[in-house]
Amino acid sequence: MSREEAAAKRAVDVVVLTMNDRDREFRDAMDSVLAQQGVDLRLVIVGNGVRPDYVPDGVQSVTLPTNTGIPEGRNVGTEALACGNAEFVLFFDNDAVLPDPHTLTRLIEEFDRHPDAAYVQPRIADPTTGETLGRWVPRLRSGDARRSGVVTVMAEGIVLVRRTDFAAAGGWPGHFFLFHEGVDLSWRLWDLGRVGWYAGGIEVHHPATNPARHKPFYRMVARNRVWVALRRLPAPLVPVYLAVWVVLSVYRFRTSGSLGVWFRGFAEGLRGGHGERRPMSWRTVWRLTRAGRPPIV
Repeated sequence: MSREEAAAKRAVDVVVLTMNDRDREFRDAMDSVLAQQGVDLRLVIVGNGVRPDYVPDGVQSVTLPTNTGIPEGRNVGTEALACGNAEFVLFFDNDAVLPDPHTLTRLIEEFDRHPDAAYVQPRIADPTTGETLGRWVPRLRSGDARRSGVVTVMAEGIVLVRRTDFAAAGGWPGHFFLFHEGVDLSWRLWDLGRVGWYAGGIEVHHPATNPARHKPFYRMVARNRVWVALRRLPAPLVPVYLAVWVVLSVYRFRTSGSLGVWFRGFAEGLRGGHGERRPMSWRTVWRLTRAGRPPIV
């Protein structure tokens, strides 16, 4: 490799969390990242309440004494690599796979084509069925998963973010523990005047699992919806947003047998704990609305 080629490589920090519970999937995930070409990679594995039992050569690791949750674990990993001043940070689930060694360079090309983008979201597909779940397509009309465009939220498990924008937004809301942290971060990035970009032509792999398999799912999705509203919305929109999500959630979960848990989580959110309130500007509300997703849905 020439000196010019080495200098042309873009720097990417990669943050991966583990709880030592997916040995084969985790190794495949790391192999796919380490196989990426044309980028200058630095990786950190954050053991969330465990000491990572697999750390490839040249990869940094951090051990957290307790499970701090996904968003805070990612904050810790990002900070662990902060001294290198990489241009981008890839947040990557430990059961995901980059199926092509040029996936990251293709995602970076999307940033170059869309300089106002703070983050680029690839199309996530199940490696066995090829299915892209609706919740993986970060827009309201998710039927055509291959259609690219501006988006206002993100699927947090596999997303590439400009490090400067991530720092300006204040990182992930660590105390959310799990669920909806991507809504909070996306809205803050939009409030900086940035946008999100969904690259439907760039495929990555992730098994199509049901998030309700997590024991605290119904409580945390309700609590964190309230927290997002209290943290980020102008006061007149807070009751509108919450009313919309009560109706949607009752409809979605009416046969789950867990509506009582959901409403207890909703009440927990109303009691506080959301952290700093920094509502978006009305200009951002208008920009989000023009982009196809007013911040009440």
